[in-house]
Amino acid sequence: MIEFIQLLARVISWAFDAYQLAIIIYVLMSWFPGAYNTPVGHFLSRICQPYLAFFDRFIPAIGGISFSPIVAIIALSFIQNGIMGILTTLIRLSIGG
Repeated sequence: MIEFIQLLARVISWAFDAYQLAIIIYVLMSWFPGAYNTPVGHFLSRICQPYLAFFDRFIPAIGGISFSPIVAIIALSFIQNGIMGILTTLIRLSIGG
């Protein structure tokens, strides 16, 4: 059971890290004209835009610069840390019990 929880923790951590990297790449693509019109741009738009749109509604752009991706990544980090804390607690309970 402990091995399964550890594997689950690794997979979840990897997924969060990969999604955060996808958001960073998606945001950096805005610096390159036409980058969103590539197959990679379309893929990243489909997976990142719905999540980022949630934060765009609450965090206005300042001087034409959107800070919502930064807040979105911070929120993902908090969620990731919370899930890892729960899984770590489960591992400790499994070892002790």
